[in-house]
Amino acid sequence: MSRSNANGSQKYWRGNMLNVVRRSQIIGWIAIDSSTAERLGKLEEVWIDDSGRIAYFSGGETYLPVDRIAGVGMGAVSTYYFPVLDTPENLRRLHQTTVESTLGETLGWVEDFLFDWQTGEIAAYIVAGEIAAPFGGKAVLYPEDIEVIDIDKVVIGEDVQGKLQGESEGLKSFFSEKSEQVQHLVHMIGDRLHHLIAPEDKPEVVRVKIKEVSDEVAASSDRPHHVLQEATEFLQEQWHHLQQSITRAGDSAKSALDAAWKQISK
Repeated sequence: MSRSNANGSQKYWRGNMLNVVRRSQIIGWIAIDSSTAERLGKLEEVWIDDSGRIAYFSGGETYLPVDRIAGVGMGAVSTYYFPVLDTPENLRRLHQTTVESTLGETLGWVEDFLFDWQTGEIAAYIVAGEIAAPFGGKAVLYPEDIEVIDIDKVVIGEDVQGKLQGESEGLKSFFSEKSEQVQHLVHMIGDRLHHLIAPEDKPEVVRVKIKEVSDEVAASSDRPHHVLQEATEFLQEQWHHLQQSITRAGDSAKSALDAAWKQISK
């Protein structure tokens, strides 16, 4: 039995908004080896471990550890290192897990969830069933609303039902809920910034670099102005998370190369 240890809702959650995806969005996406571009198959499930965090993606008989994921977006998940062929221990499926009260009453189930693909932290739970009936069939729970994530159930706090929000209202600030055009531009600008932003850059420097790349995109394409502006403003608001993501990606790539070299040298 594990207690949720995330840090709050969209108002209080301090995870990386840039890396938030929905489970339902990535199911069916193609997994790719980033070093060879080899297709590893389609994603079929997302798994949590004993801590309540996302630990693996899976497809067929292969498992992709979250700490070896290089990128998620535009219909594909790329990985730094070989997938795991043996089934990892102590993994659990969160999708369709029963939602209960602290008194043991069945209130519904987990229909979907949002998570940070770099850290595995759950950002929000979308629940269905009786608990969500007043909200058109789907409502949003946040990490601090969860008392316990058990093998076969999620237990919510006593006062949670009075604070529920509908899906569109509860998730409106998350990157995963923005339009495909905005998401595409955020990924495009972010990719171009990977070699331009350094860990020691100050906030104003990061924001200027984001604007410069955005202006380059505007000059070289016919993207709608309002879409490009929304993507640019989102990145500038999330400058610190962008900087963190770029740094983490560089560290992960180095770690993967070191592990691959050790494997080859055996």
